[in-house]
Amino acid sequence: MTAWKSFLLRIGDKCPEYGTSSDFKDHIDTCSGVLRRELEHYSNDVLAFLIQCAEQLPHKIPSYGTLIGLMNLDNEDFGRKIVESTQANFQEALYSGNCNRIRILMRFLTVMMCSKVLQPSSLVVTFETLLSSAATTVDEEKGNPSWQAQADFYIACILSCLPWGGAELVEQVPEEIERVMVGIEAYLSIRRHNFEAGLSFFEDDDESEKANNDKDFLEDLWDRIQALSSNGWKLDSVPRPHLSFEAQLVAGKSHELGAINCPDHPDPPSSTSGISYGKQKHDAELRYPQRIRRLNIFPASKTEDIQPIDRFVMEEYLLDVLFFFNGCRKECASFMAGLPVPFRYEYIMAETIFSQLLMLPEPPFKPTYYTLVIIDLCKALPGAFPAVVAGAVRALFEKIADLDMECRTRLILWFSHHLSNFQFIWHWEEWAYVLDLPKWAPQRVFVQEILEREVRLSYWDKIKQSVDNAPGLEELLPLKGGPNFDFRVDESSEKSGLSADLKNLVKGRATAREMILWIEENIFPVHGLEVTLKVVVQTLLDVGSKSFTHLITVLERYGQVIAKLCPDQDRQLMLITEIGSYWKNNAQMTAISIDRMMGYRLLSNLSIVRWVFSPENIDQFHTSDRPWEVLRNAVSKTYNRICDLRKEILSLKKTIVSAEETAVKAKAELETAESKLTLVDGEPVLGDNPMKLKRLKSYAEKAKEEEVSIRESLEAKEALLARALDEIEALFLSLYQNFSSLLMERLPDASRVRTLQELKSMSADSMAVDLEESATMEVDDENGRPKTSFGSRLNGETKSNAYNIGEKEQWCLSTLGYLKAFSRQYASEIWLHIEKLEAEVLTENVHPLIRKAIYCGLRSPISAVV
Repeated sequence: MTAWKSFLLRIGDKCPEYGTSSDFKDHIDTCSGVLRRELEHYSNDVLAFLIQCAEQLPHKIPSYGTLIGLMNLDNEDFGRKIVESTQANFQEALYSGNCNRIRILMRFLTVMMCSKVLQPSSLVVTFETLLSSAATTVDEEKGNPSWQAQADFYIACILSCLPWGGAELVEQVPEEIERVMVGIEAYLSIRRHNFEAGLSFFEDDDESEKANNDKDFLEDLWDRIQALSSNGWKLDSVPRPHLSFEAQLVAGKSHELGAINCPDHPDPPSSTSGISYGKQKHDAELRYPQRIRRLNIFPASKTEDIQPIDRFVMEEYLLDVLFFFNGCRKECASFMAGLPVPFRYEYIMAETIFSQLLMLPEPPFKPTYYTLVIIDLCKALPGAFPAVVAGAVRALFEKIADLDMECRTRLILWFSHHLSNFQFIWHWEEWAYVLDLPKWAPQRVFVQEILEREVRLSYWDKIKQSVDNAPGLEELLPLKGGPNFDFRVDESSEKSGLSADLKNLVKGRATAREMILWIEENIFPVHGLEVTLKVVVQTLLDVGSKSFTHLITVLERYGQVIAKLCPDQDRQLMLITEIGSYWKNNAQMTAISIDRMMGYRLLSNLSIVRWVFSPENIDQFHTSDRPWEVLRNAVSKTYNRICDLRKEILSLKKTIVSAEETAVKAKAELETAESKLTLVDGEPVLGDNPMKLKRLKSYAEKAKEEEVSIRESLEAKEALLARALDEIEALFLSLYQNFSSLLMERLPDASRVRTLQELKSMSADSMAVDLEESATMEVDDENGRPKTSFGSRLNGETKSNAYNIGEKEQWCLSTLGYLKAFSRQYASEIWLHIEKLEAEVLTENVHPLIRKAIYCGLRSPISAVV
């Protein structure tokens, strides 16, 4: 990397380029001197790289803005080009809907205004353009209120610029910025309060009450900006290096920003139904997602010295670093640990990372990324961050009963992975009291699932050793042992002999056809279907049990045998039952085996749904993740197949356009050559040189063949997509019918229970009475101390271990939670089939809690669709 690029990248950092100095002013002086020498020869390169740095290191934008201001003093043309390039990038980002780029470039423009590179009035005009577009969008008559997500995003972008330039705007163009603020206030008065149904981290006892009382993200940001304004625009989190150069910058020429045009919002839905509105609202929220949903883990006292607006700015910094360094975990952790603020922010950093990890409907990046960042931060800040992370885990554990089911699953996966990087060390004795809780209590299930996941990442004896400080927790470990094979070699039964013969066929590399013939001759006629299927499936699974590779090899070589035995759903259900029986001591291998067989089309997703909702599994819905993991894999594989086909079709359509252009061009060249007069032996002849004609004709034929071939591929992919769409529609219908029928059987009558709080309180009162009665009957132990049935003393405090929700109610709560999670995760696809679901599943007789769970998952107010 050239020296001037290093200086630009490392400005503000402690690094060799800037020696021992850590002062912003010294860095900016040094860097501007280096860049001035390069401008004469590399002006375009410097300009492009400077804008790229501002976009991808946005927490350094104040330094870059000041740097540009200093360079603008000596080279106004360079300053003008920076403004023009930024305007072009900003316009492109608006049209493409690149939310992160829009927000960062608006901050960049604001900082350039502070450094006298951009006229304040130009920035205000940009604000007013976005404000006008937002106001039009939410207008009931002229706009499309279902696209409020876009309008809210524009307003949030304006407000988020003000911590970086509000003071300068108020000083230089007070009337204009006041007009913008009045316009934003007017917008907030006409927009709909944005309560994100189904996206909160915790299950709400009464969502309608929460919707009325809690401020949404935009309203909260407005309050923070108002508080900042009342405080004279003073904040600690935004460095203002331009003030150190104010006497110089004031002499610079401020440039005008070209006009900005906002893209038109889609036309409002032709139908006024709640379903049409919900579909468009969902599309808008996917395109313009809310960047953060705050997860308040720690008590307010941990961050009480930090202003609300400083917290917002810190979140912006942290999210920017997470976004732009998602492929560089160590750089990411390094920048996060060294942000340019004068206060400690470990608690804000932890809450921000966990809010992203647990964000619904899905995190911006794969959960593994956040795991690695947390690990690196623990190593970078060993004296502070590990304790903060541990505190976050404890706080979330206390609230685990109210945590959304999807968030709970992610937290389990993260924590088990995290511990695997720290030798599985944890204060398990703090959680030993879960053994006193009923088996369905969420805290007990949480500890049980973490231990099960840890065994997957290590081995049983190692995890048993890790809980030696709380030996009772060994009870929650998964069963130790390998496969549950029914036909051991040492057994003398006829079935064991058949299994041994079948293994010999595998060892002898018999073909699938030979094995099918052997089964039809030796097993099926004598023992019938059930025994045949059991012997064959268990034997093949046993052959493939040594490793994942062995399993794949068996399925590839003898998949036809299984397909022959299990051609329909009923037999596939028997097949899955055998897999579950063979791997009953290993949930991971159960899930892997079923997933691989579905991948090889040996199992259908409908048969998997039937198995998950079979009697042997439904009683585990609230105590184990085993059936849900299998179901998640099946639905995910079906959904991903459709996503892949859509991407391939889109790519083929683009390729067809290119192939058509190539074919037309080749044909035109051939026709031109054929119509050209040439002299042959002194006589004029129609047509170009014969060799050239032959080459052009061949080229035209190949181009046409290529076009036809691509069109045939497109037709084949579209046929596959149509089939896959029918398949996923049937899957969702089956899934929701099973959920609905089971819940209708177990939920209390709708006249008695219409909210989750009412469901929770049904058993709470009776259990409280039981506990009170049992407490009065306690007997002192032999030392004269009263016994405590539901308590454990930790750090001098008695901890209540009672869980007062009954098993039936907990089953309903857990199943409703998973129903909401599936609806939320696959909302884009479910909205396409919502009319059919309404007609066949969500009928008038369906319980209101079922309807509520589904539409909360779809992020739609129930009132809009009922």
